[in-house]
Amino acid sequence: MTKQSIFGRIAQLAKANINALLDSAEDPQKMLDQMVRDYSASIQEAEAAIAQTIGNLRLLEQDYAEDVATAQDWGRKAVAASAKADEYRAAGNAADADKFDNLAKIALGKQLSAETEARAAQPTIASQTEVVDKLKSGLEAMRGKLGELAAKRDQLVARAKIADAQSQVLDAVKSIDIMDPTSELGRFEEKVRREEAKVLGQQELAASSLDAQFEQLEDVGRTTEIEARLAALKSGSTPPAIGQ
Repeated sequence: MTKQSIFGRIAQLAKANINALLDSAEDPQKMLDQMVRDYSASIQEAEAAIAQTIGNLRLLEQDYAEDVATAQDWGRKAVAASAKADEYRAAGNAADADKFDNLAKIALGKQLSAETEARAAQPTIASQTEVVDKLKSGLEAMRGKLGELAAKRDQLVARAKIADAQSQVLDAVKSIDIMDPTSELGRFEEKVRREEAKVLGQQELAASSLDAQFEQLEDVGRTTEIEARLAALKSGSTPPAIGQ
């Protein structure tokens, strides 16, 4: 039952469609990691079971070889005993002849028993040999599938890293678009323009103040001239003529 169970699992795993399993997985990378672990554990278990099966087969083969050798040995003993019986019978010694014929019969019985055991072991050896061959083929298929799984996992990890790097680049580009430095320059330029306009306004205000001061000076000079002329009139002096 254990051998059949392991053989069934080997066949199932060896026939597994990796792509179909990945398509239905929520997280293919985690699934691949788990599958690699499961496959590795199953391979180790299969290797142990196959080693035990092969060991049992070799024991059966050794027992079969021993039975064959024993049958051959008893056959030789039967031949020797029969020949000895014939010698005694030819010499007229019937008692010893019968004795060795009985020994030959015993040897032939032993030979028959050994041959029966050897024949009984043949189907079991053939069956176990077939099982071992299938287990070996299944194990090789599992090892190949494990290599395929490992390659798929490595490819997936590499693709995930590339996708993550691309995502980071895209996020950086989006960040640059959102925080456009030219917009900051525009705001700074507008601030400078306001400062320049403020300075122009201050300059105009300063110019208007100077004009007012000069006008006040002119008014003061006029008043002074009028006062001087009035004083001249009162003193009987004649105001200076134009052009003098």
